[in-house]
Amino acid sequence: MVERLSTLQTFQIGISTILEKQAELQRTQQELAAGKKILSPADDPSAAVKVLDIQEDLALVDQYGRNATLARSQLSLEESALSQVGVVLQRVRELAVQANNAVQNPESREAISVELSERLNELVAIANSRDGNDEYLFAGFQARSQPFTRTGNDVSYNGDDGQRFLDIAAGSQVAVRDSGSRVFLAPRAGNGDFDFAAGAANAGTAVVKDSSVSGSFIRDDYTLTFIQAAPTDPVTYEVTDSSAAVVASGTYASGSEIVFNGARLVIEGVPEAGDTITVDGEPRQSIFTTISELVEVLEDTTTDSSSNAAVANAVASGLNNLNQALDNVLEVQTDVGVRLSRIDTQETINEEFDLSLRTALSDVQDLDFAEAISRLNLQLVALQAAQQTFVTTQGLSLFDYL
Repeated sequence: MVERLSTLQTFQIGISTILEKQAELQRTQQELAAGKKILSPADDPSAAVKVLDIQEDLALVDQYGRNATLARSQLSLEESALSQVGVVLQRVRELAVQANNAVQNPESREAISVELSERLNELVAIANSRDGNDEYLFAGFQARSQPFTRTGNDVSYNGDDGQRFLDIAAGSQVAVRDSGSRVFLAPRAGNGDFDFAAGAANAGTAVVKDSSVSGSFIRDDYTLTFIQAAPTDPVTYEVTDSSAAVVASGTYASGSEIVFNGARLVIEGVPEAGDTITVDGEPRQSIFTTISELVEVLEDTTTDSSSNAAVANAVASGLNNLNQALDNVLEVQTDVGVRLSRIDTQETINEEFDLSLRTALSDVQDLDFAEAISRLNLQLVALQAAQQTFVTTQGLSLFDYL
């Protein structure tokens, strides 16, 4: 049976074919213009979901990159400030050694005290350093409030122990600041195990020349008291703990060791009856207090032997505390350096992950231009053929053959 097509049907088939070829050609042109093979989610729902997932991951990696840049900036500022603190402490240490020289007189010591006071101001200014957002580096979470305030020789801390963190990768955070408490208030004092201080009312010339731990140190607060019943009697000593129990006693000899509960002191000079030396078994002292104590002991001295002994004891204790403070600053600096190194390593990992994500995104949505151009040429040929066929068919008529 022969199927007959009317003239109208022939026209409709020709026009439909041309419109179809034009639509295919237009689609390919749009893909070439956009450089994408997915122009809408309807084109490939599964691929469109993958594209969204990859784009979300890329946005996260980009945010991690911004966080890493901010973290590096914050830590670099802190590293610079800590370096300045180290320079100030080294100068304070030099001044303390200079003040303890026997050739110094009250006037020269007072001059050293004035410079130490200025160094204290300098240290407070560094501790109040701010970043580009006008936030204080060493205030903990109270970054909008000035952390340190000096009143006389006392420096108070108005911040907290908070520490800010930034995400630099999924499950990876880095601390971008250290509180002023950790840097300036928390250094260990003395020899690291215990600290000593001569009594303010001491009238003799006893000076602590060395202190260390001997054996197993029992942490407690101790008081070493010198005793002499009569001027012709030998000087003895007695060491009591925080409960007033006697833990050691003996006859004092200049330059000899006094050992009690694992603590060891070497004392030289001639103490007066009633002179004391206290031992702190949990020694922590702020850097500001260490410098303030040096300022106070040097600003009002005399030439008598007991005043020189007071200076010697204060400087000896101060030097120990300065060494501990420098060690603490170095420890924080090392920690900051480790964090900066972590950021560098994580940035490299993030860059590699970003590249792999972009490669995956390109595989899913980017157009193969060579294939698309070949397809465009074929579609042009097909469209032209459809148009020519329509024109030829349109011209056919039985009347041409009568």
